[in-house]
This record gives sequence, structure tokens and C-alpha cells, in this order.
Amino acid sequence: MSFLSGRRRSAPFVSATKTRRQIANLAARLMYSRQESEYFNAKRKAARMLGLRRPKPSDLPSNAEIRVEVGTLTRIFEVADDGNLRAMRMHALWWMRKLRGFHPKLLGSVLTGNIRSGSDIDLHLFTNHPLAVQTRVEELGFQSQLQRKRIKKEGEMRVFNHVHIQAEFPVELTIYGLKDLGFRFRSSIDGKPIPRMSAEQFERFVAIEHDETSDSIDRQLAEMQAACDRFVLFQALLLPLESVVGSPEFHPEGDTLFHSLQVFDWARRMHAYDEEFLLAALLHDVGKAIDPDDHVGAGVNALGGFVTDRTRWLIEHHMLAHRYRDHTLGVRAKRRLRDHPWFDDLMDLQHCDRNGRQPGAAAPSLEEAIDYIESLSERFD
Repeated sequence: MSFLSGRRRSAPFVSATKTRRQIANLAARLMYSRQESEYFNAKRKAARMLGLRRPKPSDLPSNAEIRVEVGTLTRIFEVADDGNLRAMRMHALWWMRKLRGFHPKLLGSVLTGNIRSGSDIDLHLFTNHPLAVQTRVEELGFQSQLQRKRIKKEGEMRVFNHVHIQAEFPVELTIYGLKDLGFRFRSSIDGKPIPRMSAEQFERFVAIEHDETSDSIDRQLAEMQAACDRFVLFQALLLPLESVVGSPEFHPEGDTLFHSLQVFDWARRMHAYDEEFLLAALLHDVGKAIDPDDHVGAGVNALGGFVTDRTRWLIEHHMLAHRYRDHTLGVRAKRRLRDHPWFDDLMDLQHCDRNGRQPGAAAPSLEEAIDYIESLSERFD
């Protein structure tokens, strides 16, 4: 940074306006590079870097001034992505609806529009039971981490609870007690209220900003819910397979979940970006925890309309593929399989199924497998 090169001139030769601008620019750089995450700390560190140990109030820029500088850095170093902002706002609205019982308020870059790579969705929630928030998040099928921070403010030590959620866009929930529900949070520097919106306000805001109707918003959120429900169902069907152990002769690897994860890993090596094929590999044996006598039919019925026709067909015929390979399938049945447009995919699945039976083999966790396929779904949808 050019204004840091050489020795800084003494304070009388530097105007308050220039000092304020320098602190704003340097604080923005600290926040943009994620060396600091809070405005107050960024301003204080920036002032020290400029040789001001005790800056005057007039030397310190407002949060809004720093946000402008961060926005400038974003425009310089990053390509604007209005589609990503819109997607993050739709996800924020989805979370606000799902957490409605905790009176969610949105604030931060998703609200102001100053997002960049790594930005998260910041929500304030209000409840006297922070663990209830984490429970609700896990009920929705997401992993989360509860973090407690002790911060001294105005001479008083306060504990802040944060829930960090790993999702398509990371989410940070800051939890306050119900007594703070009507409190207007203000900047510790300029004393101005921090912009934030309730779910109802934010929905109207999204409709205006992105030219959406209430019906179109409801439809998009319903599609997001369907996708969420789909992967929650897959995980629920796969988890019981850990207690299903195959015969040592055909399945020396152990439980069926371990087998399914090995099959998925082989499938990923062959067709890394084929979501339908990967789902068939991961889900082909889910029926074994439902009806061991007809695991194919039970699995197909359980999956219902949550998989595509191609994934369903591959699962439905994966046992016939083994018979085809072993030459125990009738001539007509072999011809029907061979003439089907997905026959080559079916034989690839059979290959993965055969190879996924190694005792002690390296395999991804269930969470890793689900996350991988879900990321493909989000990327290519």
C-alpha cells in the first residue's frame, strides 16, 4: 500500500480527513483479507499500523465508510456475480422460514449486497435455549457447530453463542436471549443502528430487488426444500445399513453401509460428474435394511420419486447385471438388457458393485459421499 511506504509524517502534517480515509482503506483491506472480522478491531489495528496509538474520534471512519472501501476492493479484485447474490438471498430466506420460531433477523453482506468469495449468511436469532437452535438445524439435516465467545463490552463480560452451519453457502447464527428481541443493535463506533430485516421484510425486499413475485419465491423455496428432503431421505435409508451384515462368502468386507460406500468410491472414479450414476451406486442396496428377501423392490419403492428414471432403472436391474456377467441369465432377458440405452452404465455399476467388497479398504464417510453428490446437484442444476 503506497501510503505505508517510507516513514509516516507526524500528525500535524496530516489532515484529519486524510487520516480517516487512510484508516478506512487499511481497515477495509484487513477485513477483505479476513485478518479481521469486526469493524472495531479493524479500525483499531489500522490506526496502530499508521502510528496512531490513541486516535481522535474524528480520525475513525464509520462502518459505512469501511463497507464502501470493501466494496471497492471487491469490484477491483473480483468479478461481480449478481446471480450468486440472488442465490444467497434465496437461501437466507429459506433459513429464515425454517428458523421462524427463533425470530430471525438478517444482517451483513447478504442484506447489503456487498458479498464476495467466502461470504456467509449472517442471522440473529432470539431464544433462551441456544441448544434448541442446534437441534433444529440438525433436524433439517445439516451439520453444525456451537461456539461460545466471551467478549467484554462496556466493562461487562458477556457470552455470545454462535452456530456455524456447513451448507451450500455457510451460515452463521448469533443467538441472543428473548429479552434482546426488541433491542436496536447499534454500531460501537458511530452509534447508528445496524441494518437488519425480519423474514417478512426481507421477502418483500427480495421481491423488489430481484423482480420476483410471491408465487415465484414460494416455488423456488419449495424446490430447495425438496432437494433438502431428498438428501435427508437418502441418509435416513443408508444409515441402517451399518447393522446389515452380508454373508462372508459374497460380502467379506462386512456391513452393507461400508460396501455401499466402497461402491460409491469406485463409481466416482469412473463417472465423477454423473449424479444419477453415483446415486445408483450409493443407494443400490438400501432395500436390504427394509426387506432382505426383496431388497431391490423394497429399495425402489422407498426411493419413490426422489430419484430419476435412470437411477431407478440402474438400481432395479443391478442384480440382473450380475447374472448377465455370470452367464446365468436367459437369452431373451440378456437381449432386453443389451438393447437398453443404459446397458453400458448398468455394466459399469455391476463392475463397481463387484469391486466394492474389499475388507479394510479405504472409503469415504457417509457424510462425504452425500455432500459430494449434493454439491454436484447444486452445481449443475
